Order: sequence, then structure tokens, then C-alpha cells
Amino acid sequence: MITIKSPREIETMAAAGRIVAATLAVVAQHVRPGVSTEELDRVAEDFIRSHPGARPSFKGLYDFPATLCTSLNQEVVHGIPSPRRVLKEGDLLSVDVGVWLDGLHADSAATFPVGKVSPEAERLLAVTRQALAAGVAQARAGNHVGDIGHAVQEVAEGAGYSVVRELVGHGIGSAFHEDPQVPNYGKPKRGPRLVPGMTIAIEPMVNVGGAEIRTLDDKWTVVTEDGSLSAHFEHTVAVGENDTPPRILTKPV
Repeated sequence: MITIKSPREIETMAAAGRIVAATLAVVAQHVRPGVSTEELDRVAEDFIRSHPGARPSFKGLYDFPATLCTSLNQEVVHGIPSPRRVLKEGDLLSVDVGVWLDGLHADSAATFPVGKVSPEAERLLAVTRQALAAGVAQARAGNHVGDIGHAVQEVAEGAGYSVVRELVGHGIGSAFHEDPQVPNYGKPKRGPRLVPGMTIAIEPMVNVGGAEIRTLDDKWTVVTEDGSLSAHFEHTVAVGENDTPPRILTKPV
């Protein structure tokens, strides 16, 4: 069931979103060769809990053991932070984080270069950011979920990349995952209609190679089947009244 949020609920989610955005900014300051993903996770959890009433959304969600999902290179999403996962020059690190505040969640992700990365990696980051922006721009009242997915797909595939189809964005609010599902592909004017007060997480996952993925034996980490690089960017947005642009609730201040 799709839930419509009141203006007060959206303001609470925006407050959670500001903590999410600030957490990603703090993590970005610590991303460098020689740092472990466990260190980044500790920094993020401490920062989130320093805000009264806030806590990490991911820790314990479906028994996930950490505050961050930290995914390297060919890992698409859901990588588990570990002291053995040490960043190296040229890596791509995708960081996904959520914050719960006063009964509501916000969710965002970004992919960071570790030191100097290849031109191919730089292009992948740029295209995936563009795909997110294109998807967000379609999150207007009267449009449909398919308009978002179509916009993401056009940018990613137009650049010669593929979009992951087995994992999707989602509604978000009092539950971390709510209806509707928000695929990163689709056809315009298909799927649920967007109405004011809807809050959704739009999250392109874009691969240099094929769209196929698989899950590792840890039951969490999702990787590209062909070993190609992947990038992930995400914002939580609220659909506005009439034809007003969507409000990005996880936008950096």
C-alpha cells in the first residue's frame, strides 16, 4: 500500500535526510587508501547517533549487521563493512546509508573515487549521477513510476551502460521499504501514478558491463555477474503539489 505523508511527516523525513546527507559528507572526508570499510562504518554510526533521537536505519534491518552498506568496484550494493576490506588507490566505493528519526526514515547513496581512478570509472560516476538527476526530475505529480525508470534507463543505456533490473528503488516512510517499487527502467506513463505527498527513494545502479548480478555467499553482497564496475547514487524525494519540482529530502545543505 502506498502511503501519503503529511507536511509534518515530510519535514521530519527532511530532518532525517539532512543527517543522511551530512553522514555521507563525513564519510567522504575519510575515504582514502589504507582506510577500512569498518572504520568508515564506525565513523558513520557515531555521527548519526550524535544527533538526538536519530539512529541508523540499516543496522538490524533484515538482520544487516552494520550502519553502512559499503560496496567496492564490481560490488553493486549491500557490501558488509569489514576490517579486512581496505581501500586502495583507484577503487570505487559505493556507500548507502539510512537514518531513522522520530518514526520516519530517509535513505541516500553515493559512489566515491578512492584517490585517482580510471577515466572509465570517472565516466561511470558522471553518467550515474546524471541518471539519478534525470529520474528525480520525473518525480512530479501526474507522472508515473515508469517515467522515472524510463529517464534513468535512457541516460544509462544511452552512455553504453546497463541498469540493474533485479534491484529497485522504493517508497519510504515509517517503514524503510514501502510501496511502490521504483525500477531503474520502464516505459513512460506506466506503473503507479505519482501524487502529492508520496515519498520515494530513487536509486540508479549502473554497470559498465551487463545488467546481470549475483549474490555472494555472505547472503548480502550483490556483484556484477561479469565482474564489471558498478556505481550507485540515490536520493529520497517527496512529490510536490501540482507540477512543482520534487523536493530532494537528502540533498546536502
